Amino acid sequence: MRSFVALNNRVLDRFTSEERQKIGVHVCPGGDHDSTHSADVDYANVLPELFQLQVGRFYLQMASEPERSRVYQVIRQCMTPEHRVFVGVIDPIDPSIETAAEVRDRILEAAALLPVEQLGTTDDCGFSPFADDKSTARDTAFAKIRSRVEGTELASRQLGI
Repeated sequence: MRSFVALNNRVLDRFTSEERQKIGVHVCPGGDHDSTHSADVDYANVLPELFQLQVGRFYLQMASEPERSRVYQVIRQCMTPEHRVFVGVIDPIDPSIETAAEVRDRILEAAALLPVEQLGTTDDCGFSPFADDKSTARDTAFAKIRSRVEGTELASRQLGI
């Protein structure tokens, strides 16, 4: 992992600090063909090194994470004031559609442990990250996205932001 981060940081050095603030990295246990092929890798073993990447944004799978609070504590220890962390609040692999209230609650859980001004929301992974993956119906994907938007608005109001 250290070699991966070091190699990427060599490439990222070519960007200005302002440009690096706009660059992000997505991390998940896999989502292609509804397979979490890397789910056995503990975030606690990956995130400390990953947060050494010279990027400003991290998009992290969290909706399907079984130990979210523990991972949020690791993130809090790893992140710096320059980082913005987008937490997954929608699980595209789960066929059930999250409610806006469920999304709100996931955001509030993250906001209890992470600085709100550095927090954003995202989906755990794309709904069809590969052209041949049609496992999530279009209507389901749009309903889940709608729940993310509505749940984020509910959480924003509750957090006063």
